[in-house]
Parts: sequence; structure tokens; C-alpha cells
Amino acid sequence: MSIKSAHIQNFTVFENLEVEFSKGINVVIGTNGTGKTHILKAMYGICEGINNSNEVYDLSQLYFSVNPVELIRTRENPSIKTFIKLKFEKDNDATFNIIMHEGKKLAADGVSYNLTDFKTKSIFIPAKEMLSHSKGFLALYNKYKIPFDKTYIDIIVNAELPEARETSDLNNTLLATISNVIGGKVLHENGTFYIVKNNGNKIEFPIEAEGLRKFGLLWKLIKNGLLEEGTVLFWDEPEANINPELMPILVELMLELERKGVQLFIATHSYNLAKYLEIKRTSTEQVLFHHLHQTEQGVKVESDHYFGQLDDNPIIEADAKLLDEVIEGNFDD
Repeated sequence: MSIKSAHIQNFTVFENLEVEFSKGINVVIGTNGTGKTHILKAMYGICEGINNSNEVYDLSQLYFSVNPVELIRTRENPSIKTFIKLKFEKDNDATFNIIMHEGKKLAADGVSYNLTDFKTKSIFIPAKEMLSHSKGFLALYNKYKIPFDKTYIDIIVNAELPEARETSDLNNTLLATISNVIGGKVLHENGTFYIVKNNGNKIEFPIEAEGLRKFGLLWKLIKNGLLEEGTVLFWDEPEANINPELMPILVELMLELERKGVQLFIATHSYNLAKYLEIKRTSTEQVLFHHLHQTEQGVKVESDHYFGQLDDNPIIEADAKLLDEVIEGNFDD
């Protein structure tokens, strides 16, 4: 069930933001502090809230590790509502509300639903690679209060699930591509993740290159049958620690997932990743770019099907500035 739009009001850096999404790949860009990770976490939390609609689902503690009041942008006027509303296909919607008393104390918070007679299939991949820390992590999290939000827990749980009995032809193609990158396949054994190389060597995740670990995680999620038609994948900074020469392969994998019916939300600072998505897509693949930028009225959004058409694009501006400095340096020499 894909997400059609989001309306965010009085939440962290957002005063009043409305954005329409693509059914395919949504690339979220912006400078630090414009809420890229916030919007991905909030949407993922609401999706998970739908799956747990029989109980009050508090996104604040689970996904932001703070008191809900801390997520309210303007607290001086309790009449200003604080909410994140997602619209899905078939006029379904879900809203996370934070309601405050006049005394600036929390009155209520949680996710409410309308016509959500479905379960979401959502995956969140954090910027921090977690499988190398998985051994004993879940037991530690369940017993003690440790400062990790639930996205870190969920990705370990999803990676530790057993492999699907059958693999589709498309998934086999994706797995073969990733196996070629990592030089083998991923194995979960006795609480530890390994990359089993084609020569038989077992390399524990903590001593494998982090960029290859990211591909390995994707291999495991596909092998477990979690990335399929109808899945919504939220991926924070997928380009982090990826060798530049592997960027085109990463983009091809994303486009293959889109063709398979997976909706993707990607937060990135990478010019190469965004530009490859623009130039490698065909007329059948849906890619939409969303530029979050600061204004006096909070963070606003500009969306376009072409990365280069976004106004005041911080990624392109930084890349152009570097090029100018290189040229100037060469002239000085």
C-alpha cells in the first residue's frame, strides 16, 4: 500500500508542510537540519502504528527517544495542532497527533486511523549499519533502556528472520547482482552475520568493509522475502561508505526494486546518487525529487521529476563550488 502524500504541522522543523509522493522512488534532499531523517522516521513509525492499531502507538519514544512535547515546534499556542497525516491508496489515511494542555504539558499522543483495513509492509534502513552489532543487541535492548531508537532494533529483527522458501526470478537477479558485489552471500548463524565468500571463507560483518555490509543487508532483506510488491522502503543515506564505483550498481538495484512494485523513500546528500537516479531511469520508472529547505515559516518542500530543476539545490551548488575552486587552483598554479 503506497503512500500518496503527507501533511506535517508544527512538528520539529516543520511548521506546515504538504507534499505529494511518487509511487516509485522519492529522493529527499536538503541541508543538515531540514528534517530529512525526521520525515522518514515519522512516516515509517505511522506505517508500523497501523500494524499495531490495537494499541496506543507512541512514535516519540519509539523512534525519536524523546518526550512527545519535545517534538512540538511551537508550544506557546496550544490551539496550533501538531500532527503528521499520511494518505494512502484507496482513500486510507493515518495520523500521528500530539495534543498539549494549556500548561504546556502533554495531554495525549498516538496514531489514529481511517479506513486502514490493511497491514503495511514497511522497512527502515538506518544510516548506521547495525548487523555488525547484532549479536546480543536485542537481548540488551529488551532488558535495559539504551539510547537506540526502534529503527535500529527493527532492522536487526528483519535481517534475522528466516529466508523465504521460494525466490522469484526478479529476486534471483537482484541477489546475483549483490552477490557479485560482496563476493558471496550472507549467512546468519548463532546470532552473528557473516559474508560467506565464493572461496568458502566466512567473514564476520564487523571486519568486512561497511560499504559491502550495506549491500549484504540488502541481500538478506531480499532473501528473507521482505522487499516485494507493496513494500515501502525507507532508506537513510544509502550512499554512506559506498565506493563511488559501486554507486551505479546501487542505483540499478533501487530501480529494479521500483519495477518490482516497491515504493522507496531515500534521504541523501549525494550528488552522484541523485544524478544517477535521474539519468538511469527510463520512461517507465517513477522518480521524484523533494528538496527540503529552511524558510522563516519552517521547512518547506519543492518537488520535481528532474533533479537539476530544483531551485537553490544545495547538492548541485556544493558540487559547482568545488569545481570552481579546482579550476581557480589550476589557474593559480
